[in-house]
Amino acid sequence: MKRARRPQPKAAATRGRILEAALELFRERGYEAATMRAISERADVALGNAYYYFRSKEHLIQAFYDLTHAEHLAAVGTQLEEGGPKDLKARLLLVMRTKLETIEPYHRFAGLLFRSAADPASPLNPFSDDSQPVRREATALFARVVDGACGRIAKELRGDLPDLLWLYHMGIVLFWIHDTSKGRRRTWALMERSVDLIVKLIGVASLPLMGPVRRAALGLVRDLRKP
Repeated sequence: MKRARRPQPKAAATRGRILEAALELFRERGYEAATMRAISERADVALGNAYYYFRSKEHLIQAFYDLTHAEHLAAVGTQLEEGGPKDLKARLLLVMRTKLETIEPYHRFAGLLFRSAADPASPLNPFSDDSQPVRREATALFARVVDGACGRIAKELRGDLPDLLWLYHMGIVLFWIHDTSKGRRRTWALMERSVDLIVKLIGVASLPLMGPVRRAALGLVRDLRKP
């Protein structure tokens, strides 16, 4: 699925205004009560214009999801490239810390995303066709984490590791959505400690004697991906 062309400045401004108005109304009235008509009035655009940019309220939430993803990629920037950390743990921590930092300002909206994404029929489902471009880009980011890392990573594990790390990061985000601790302290603790554990497990799984177990586990993962 190809991404749409980048909007022109005026169109991008209108689209951004509609999204901002929607997020304001979701917070004030709740998701169900904030109609597309009310959103268009808050954004000072015609209702038809609102539907031109966003086919439904779910697509407004999809745009919010895209926004947080783009901000994460921008924050990581070139930090994983030449001159960046080579240790797998340091590289994974960099990406995960940056993720939590960039999404934190949107914590009050995160429940909206979760409620829609939890529906398998929703375009916001992380495995849906609508979510595929962001999912592909996020997985590519974890591929950069793995590809530039030094240390022992079994060759057959490298191919599946980006997808597994993407699933791990989605689990951390889900925990963050429900975390009410100050500054999301519990999420940060979970992320820091689980990254350390994951890197150790990758090291153990990459040992030659773990070959049979590794292949069995990867086979299970691949079977689960099948439609």
